Amino acid sequence: MCGIAGAYQFHGSGIPDSAVETGLSLMEHRGPDGSGMYRDDEVILGHRRLAIIDLKTGDQPIANEDMSVRVICNGEIFNYVELRAELKKQGHRFSTTSDIEVINHLYEQYGTDFLSRLNGQFALALWDMNARRLILARDRFGIAPLFYAYRGPSLVFASAVKALTPMLGKPRIDPEGLCQVFTFWNTVAPRTIFKDIYQVRPGECIIHDRGGRKSFLYWDIGFPPAGMHDVTNRDEAMEGIRETLGEATAIRLRADVPVGAYLSGGLDSSILTALVKRHTPVMETFSVSFQDPAYDESAFQQAMGQRLGTRHHVAKVSYDDISRIFPEIIRHTEIPVLRTAPAPMYMLSRLAQDHGIKVVLTGEGSDEVFGGYDIFKEAKIRRFWSRMPASKYRPRLLFKLYPYSPVQMKRSGQLLISFYRTDLMETDHFGYSHLPTWRNTSSIREYFHDDFKEALKGYDPIEELRAHLNPDFSLWHPLNQAQYLEMKLLLAGYLLSSQGERMAMANSVEGRYPFLDHRLAEYAARISPALKLRGLKEKYILKRAFMDQLPPEIFSRTKQPYGAPNKECFFLDGRPKDGIQEFLTSDALRETGIFNPAGVARLVEKCAASNRLGFRDNSALVGVLSTQILTRLFCG
Repeated sequence: MCGIAGAYQFHGSGIPDSAVETGLSLMEHRGPDGSGMYRDDEVILGHRRLAIIDLKTGDQPIANEDMSVRVICNGEIFNYVELRAELKKQGHRFSTTSDIEVINHLYEQYGTDFLSRLNGQFALALWDMNARRLILARDRFGIAPLFYAYRGPSLVFASAVKALTPMLGKPRIDPEGLCQVFTFWNTVAPRTIFKDIYQVRPGECIIHDRGGRKSFLYWDIGFPPAGMHDVTNRDEAMEGIRETLGEATAIRLRADVPVGAYLSGGLDSSILTALVKRHTPVMETFSVSFQDPAYDESAFQQAMGQRLGTRHHVAKVSYDDISRIFPEIIRHTEIPVLRTAPAPMYMLSRLAQDHGIKVVLTGEGSDEVFGGYDIFKEAKIRRFWSRMPASKYRPRLLFKLYPYSPVQMKRSGQLLISFYRTDLMETDHFGYSHLPTWRNTSSIREYFHDDFKEALKGYDPIEELRAHLNPDFSLWHPLNQAQYLEMKLLLAGYLLSSQGERMAMANSVEGRYPFLDHRLAEYAARISPALKLRGLKEKYILKRAFMDQLPPEIFSRTKQPYGAPNKECFFLDGRPKDGIQEFLTSDALRETGIFNPAGVARLVEKCAASNRLGFRDNSALVGVLSTQILTRLFCG
């Protein structure tokens, strides 16, 4: 991955080179190995390079044979070897061995259809000098970021919002964007948290020329109509998964630098590590351990590293570590977060960098593609319960997901049932699977200042989301609908951004995601939901596919979602720590004008007095704190 920035000058409006250069300098962490720039009378293309493939001749911008097409790209094209051979047969000549050069020649050969031929993770800008056309595009799942805005008649774009500020000035918080974060944990593309700054949607192509602007989605995940899945045989599905995931992993090992892997001790990273070991006998793996035993999985990680024969390294994370680096985390996320989980991932990528690793394979996407989240099981239970809403027994299935001790059952169990009973009968709602989570998260919007609430009067983020659904959404099986929402919301906007790509690139490390190979996702979409979620057994078919290749404890251990301590990191001896308190004072809150100082003061008092908090209070604290930090860093 790298960093790109540039401008398209409508009618020669004049974004100065220096503004783009300054933007590039603010992304040095994304590309510490070099920089390059191209300019003509209409376009500026700037690039910062993290050298991974073709270390000697792969500098960008890269041009075609007659210099009429130039491209800058943040990312990797994994199938470049096959594309290069195909294009050479068609008469194209190459001047580098870079994976990115295939983009120019694919565009020459196929026009904007070139995007559908790429297997990779990328955000690119391509300039066609003859047509006076600028193309911006982003990979199918939105792994690589790409932001843009309009300054008068000019379009400016970059891999990071901070790189746009020299061209735009200080941005402002968008109330509707923040409302989305406090509902979905992120914004719905193309919206961002900043007013008048947008992001290219996953799988989108935007074309600017003298005739104006047009955009289209060249890809979106889709599913067959309910009951029409054509992969229903277990053995067939297992074979298809093994073959496709094996290929996806192999091509993601293409690099001229060492490749490592994150090893959490769970199913997904263990599968990937086992697949990588087929190609790389000696392998470096990395994981996070926590001072707080409630979050620590180091015993599983160490055991799996030993079983798979890797050189395993551990980043040990304390409460103080998280609070100390939290402002730096928000500088890189460029969006508020509702939990501290990105911070340990930042420390993990730094550990990889310290051991000379520029590329890591990681297991994101498996839960979305194969049905691994509790939210999928919750929705299945709630639909079953809704057919007999008066039943005393059906809601007790929830206890299988969240078991409590007998002493706690009466109190906590009834709270659990009460929580999921709300919206129980709204089974026709497009977001039925996610309504409890959205409702719970949106409750923390009560901390907004009254004036801020007034600016949002009449705005419904869920209705805005509805407008972005796949046209065939209503025809799909409920599990597929829930998978789609996870892919469009939490995966693209949070896991792959705030917690994934941004934290890796903060330390000049590129994450690669074999489970998000579009061929695997498309194949998995054809698999019957009954093979993904078998009763309440998540990822059934994925587990069966690799059961004979991994130690049995991988399949017998209870699934533990990745998480990190929240409130505990920011308080010491009953008060906010130094460096945190300054963002939560009444003066600081009045200055930003987003939150109600009295309400936040009560929240801080509750945090100081309680040893452990529930989801709502933890999310509110981290959300308020990260918003305050973001506003100071970016808005002044």
